[in-house]
Amino acid sequence: MDKKIIIGALALFFISWYVLLQAPEDAKQSPDTLPWNITHPTPETTQVFGVTLGKTTLDEAAHAYKHEAETEISLFKPTEGPMSVEAFTDEVNFNGLKAKMTMTVDLSQEVMQAMYERGLRMNSTPSGKRITLTADDLAVVRSTPINSLTYLPAARLEDTIISKRFGEPTERIREKDSGVTHWLYAQHGLDVVLSGSEKPVLQYVPLKDFERLRAPLLKHGELVVASGVAATK
Repeated sequence: MDKKIIIGALALFFISWYVLLQAPEDAKQSPDTLPWNITHPTPETTQVFGVTLGKTTLDEAAHAYKHEAETEISLFKPTEGPMSVEAFTDEVNFNGLKAKMTMTVDLSQEVMQAMYERGLRMNSTPSGKRITLTADDLAVVRSTPINSLTYLPAARLEDTIISKRFGEPTERIREKDSGVTHWLYAQHGLDVVLSGSEKPVLQYVPLKDFERLRAPLLKHGELVVASGVAATK
């Protein structure tokens, strides 16, 4: 009996070591970097992935994530709508969960217009123009606070898993044209975008900016109840 216990203990030991060795070396292991670990240092701010939206700068986030060389920064001027400066990271690995990440910074349209006019190169896309910024403008961007963060997980998450991790949303809004559904969590400044079999998109904003995110969704969409039926307005 004792021999069986010893063998079982040794087997568990080696299995545990095998699992640890298989874990990606670049994975950042911390409860703070789980997508559902959302806190609010002040009544108007949102903290997620170790970033306090409206306070943490791109340089500070890059240092924390150790992805300085892998972040691509550019100014995007859409065909319709306001400009934005985006920092895109092709892969982050938090707690073994791989994802892409895009962060935007808190700059006025006037400042971005000036950056647009000084831009080094312009690439046209189906939805607008992407501008390569000057070195001086990049330095300004890197020292500017992040005002939104979009997390695109590599794996598809079932609705039941999202409900279990984030709870039930305060509202569900379905876009009339595309059928894409937004699960809104007003208490967290979070919009979970769901589109059938596609992977979800998680967008985080400071609490003070949540209504600005919600308003255009309501304008072009409809409220739905949990069963997916449109709610009466």
